[in-house]
Amino acid sequence: MQTLEVWKQAQEKGYLEGNSEHLLFPEQYIWMMEQMKARLPHYKGEYPIWIWIKKPDMRSTGHFEGGTTCVRLTIDINEKDVLLSDLDRWNIVLNSGFCSDNEHEAAEFEKGVLKMTKEKSWERIFDLKRVVDVSWTGNGEWLQGTTGRIDLDKVMRVEQFTTRKSKLF
Repeated sequence: MQTLEVWKQAQEKGYLEGNSEHLLFPEQYIWMMEQMKARLPHYKGEYPIWIWIKKPDMRSTGHFEGGTTCVRLTIDINEKDVLLSDLDRWNIVLNSGFCSDNEHEAAEFEKGVLKMTKEKSWERIFDLKRVVDVSWTGNGEWLQGTTGRIDLDKVMRVEQFTTRKSKLF
């Protein structure tokens, strides 16, 4: 999903890629780019594009500010060019937390008992079969992907929409 402005820029360039101006969490995004370099054979170091694995419900809020004209793109790219991660656990990374599997482990980390670093625990977001306490860390239902540059010949469908304004504002 992209704003209409970003989509128009991509059409002019012939590709879509992330932009350093939009890094809300620079340390975590750079960390993700390092993970992409280590895990994706064709990744060339571009700022990531975030993709949904399941089609998101555009009636829900939180994708864009209300009243924004956007596009939802359906793309066809090789799965070897996408780094999958657990969205719930990615939010732990964004908040610079320790990615624990359960409450006990979190407490052990806080006490300094565990030898694992916070940054090493972040790699758990990629282990999609990891057994965790779902009441503590989420159920892994929502997966996200990151990839590098997307050439426009990989775009199969473009759906334009304007997001709803929130009733709260």
